[in-house]
Amino acid sequence: MKRFFFRWMFGLYPPYFGAGIRVKYLSPDLRDIMVQMKLHWYNRNYVGTHFGGSLYSMTDPFYMLMLMENLGSEYIVWDQAASIEFLKPGRGKMTAHFQLTEARLEEVRQNTEDGQKYIPIWPVKVVDEDGEVVARIQKTLYIRKKPRHRK
Repeated sequence: MKRFFFRWMFGLYPPYFGAGIRVKYLSPDLRDIMVQMKLHWYNRNYVGTHFGGSLYSMTDPFYMLMLMENLGSEYIVWDQAASIEFLKPGRGKMTAHFQLTEARLEEVRQNTEDGQKYIPIWPVKVVDEDGEVVARIQKTLYIRKKPRHRK
């Protein structure tokens, strides 16, 4: 059910719909997501390549949502910061791939088990149809276990 909701939500969410960003793959456990964006007249910049803001939008907020769904409601997860490095002009179809491994989830659990905040940086690459990296994004996340309240 969640998988259907996420595909539907991202298909109609105005910033993604307007930029031509599409979720091409979403695993049932929400640990593997592939997002694509084709170059159209409405998402290109003045020089005819992909608009940088749309390249960044392809990566936001997938890791946050993947972590929220896989860690459960006892965790607070926020996108805290991001940076993007443009390596070459983006032309054609762009792809961003997000994978959340059990090892990475365990890393988060270990670093938050005593209620401390954990602020990992998760890299994301946006690649073109030839597999060449067009942009590198660094997503900084804020993760903390919610405090337990005693009655």
